[in-house]
Amino acid sequence: MILVTGGAGFIGGNFVLDWLANPHAEGVVNLDKLTYAGNLATLQSLSADDRHIFVQGDIGDYELVLSLLKKHAIRAVVNFAAESHVDRSIHGPGDFIQTNVLGTFNLLEAVRAFWSDLSEEGKQQFRFLHVSTDEVYGSLSATDPAFSETNPYEPNSPYSASKAASDHLVRAWHHTYGLPVLTTNCSNNYGPYHFPEKLIPLVILNALAGKPLPIYGDGQQIRDWLYVKDHCSAIRRVLEAGKLGETYNVGGWNEKPNLDVVHTICSILDSLRPKADGTSYATQITYVKDRPGHDRRYAIDATKLERELGWKPAETFETGIQKTVQWYLDNQEWTEGVLSGSYRDWVKKQYS
Repeated sequence: MILVTGGAGFIGGNFVLDWLANPHAEGVVNLDKLTYAGNLATLQSLSADDRHIFVQGDIGDYELVLSLLKKHAIRAVVNFAAESHVDRSIHGPGDFIQTNVLGTFNLLEAVRAFWSDLSEEGKQQFRFLHVSTDEVYGSLSATDPAFSETNPYEPNSPYSASKAASDHLVRAWHHTYGLPVLTTNCSNNYGPYHFPEKLIPLVILNALAGKPLPIYGDGQQIRDWLYVKDHCSAIRRVLEAGKLGETYNVGGWNEKPNLDVVHTICSILDSLRPKADGTSYATQITYVKDRPGHDRRYAIDATKLERELGWKPAETFETGIQKTVQWYLDNQEWTEGVLSGSYRDWVKKQYS
């Protein structure tokens, strides 16, 4: 079996669903702490699939992780588990250090103990894939080339600093102990099952509810957008054929200013779910004070992944965002379950 950490979150949940959509795929042990962004409703379609074993727990729990590795004869670990929202890291950085740094350390140590006891053949076949972010590279100007795997690390937020630290730990455990690791650094993901504190699901749901669509600053922050299912296919490819110790950047080749993304969503909603009064959802756009240290531009150069492993995204931003908006329109039961009182309190605090 494989062990997926953070498999009830946005990207991890999509990965588990896509992995088990293959009837011949190995089973998944899914370890998730079920913090605010972990949602078992995402995995409801797997409730009768005995290839999916869910365990509520923390990657920082050394004994738990080691017991799962041994019990299920794990041959690969895919580590999605992380605190991941920049805004939350500004308000409370401690959780990010605890999970992303100390949690990754304990996870690596449990994996190292398990891997060290494997047969030589087992050691050769084992993989530890660490999922990270483009934010570790810092911010780009409008004319800078996109981030490549050789860019220096220049994290600018508590979130990106904690992820940079975890990347360094993974690298060190490979070079010091020989642990067979792979690292992926991805651009901004979007798609189904996305917790609605992030830009795209927040805008979709606020628009439908008649609420303001909050835009930080001038809305000209540029991000490279990657459809989540494309990200999942890239991870599967790296896990299958990636060179040990290497880093692979995963991007969508879709640089868009935030304001353009919001206008695109409004236009799609105008077509799919027109407002009763005939006005555009764009009239709900509201500008709010920019967040501290807001990086201006991210862009991923995913040439290495295409050149060495033959991967490239299947979706353009136009096709991916259309599918995403339609998914939220078709799955309002999931979104209603997410929109709890604690979530509304968070949005009020962040965007008031």
